[in-house]
Amino acid sequence: MTSTRLEITRPDDWHLHLRDGDALGSVIGHTAQRFARAIVMPNLKPPVTTVAQAEDYRARIMTALPPGARFQPLMTLYLTEDTPVEEIARAKDSGSVFAVKYYPAGATTNSQSGVRELSRVYPVIEAMARHQLPLLLHGEVTDAQIDIFDRERVFIERHLMPLRERFPELRMVLEHITTRDAVDFVRAAPANVGATITAHHLLLNRNALFQGGIRPHNFCAPILKRETHRAALLQAATNGDAHFFLGTDSAPHIRAAKESDCGCAGVYTAHAAIELYAEAFEQAGKLDQLEAFASFHGADFYRLPRNQDRIVLERTAWTVPEEYPLAGATCKPMRAGESIAWSVVGHTAH
Repeated sequence: MTSTRLEITRPDDWHLHLRDGDALGSVIGHTAQRFARAIVMPNLKPPVTTVAQAEDYRARIMTALPPGARFQPLMTLYLTEDTPVEEIARAKDSGSVFAVKYYPAGATTNSQSGVRELSRVYPVIEAMARHQLPLLLHGEVTDAQIDIFDRERVFIERHLMPLRERFPELRMVLEHITTRDAVDFVRAAPANVGATITAHHLLLNRNALFQGGIRPHNFCAPILKRETHRAALLQAATNGDAHFFLGTDSAPHIRAAKESDCGCAGVYTAHAAIELYAEAFEQAGKLDQLEAFASFHGADFYRLPRNQDRIVLERTAWTVPEEYPLAGATCKPMRAGESIAWSVVGHTAH
């Protein structure tokens, strides 16, 4: 490994939005070029709530892959207050469903069918603990009286701590963490608790929402936080702690849906995901820790084999296009029209 060339085990994305239909076909190639596997979020319209629906969605993903692409989608179920306990055993036995996703109702894109009262799904969560099927948590409260910048911290205090106490055997991932509070909680937890961290939360703080005006393409949920929180995330990601692993939360939206009077939450990063992580790790002086964070910790948490092939990056700058096609319209990616320091230049077999 040198400062200009980086060869690592091919990484995985443990939190990804692929959408469906024409949008799926527009974005899947970016992920498949960089990642061997991805945990695919189930917040479609209608949501993916059953194993049968997850397997149908998986088939559509495989059909949409570019010719010759080698990529494995790892499916998830959308937890609702009507999820049958029996669906958890079916999911565990399916070989295609690897987790269940908890959305607080109204927290983010297509979360209207999410859970309003966590205690109503305790029987399902108990089955998840018994079957060792991970619960993936969008960790925010949605109470209107709670400041948007405090919603992750309050979720941890109000819901996550009691959940850990009630179900100590439950495998949980606190998704796309954004605060020092989340870092401290996960770091102190046992090995059955993990957290994903996005590239945009490692590289941006909340100033990025207002640079020269409103920046809707940097608006995401959970929202970007203060610099002190970004610094805590970067330290957590780069210190070799196996609790923390890569999850892009790449979330494509057409430009009109972002550039509106009520713009959607989500940052599209799949076009340059591992390159952006390399930038963040290089800024921290910890490029030697990127492979563990991107390629080992998540696979180990999900009890899956580490990938055998490798990906090669070089420190060669390139300019991101202003937009990419998305479902007959366009999507503005992170760093649109700007430079990224690292490039993916190839793959090698083990």
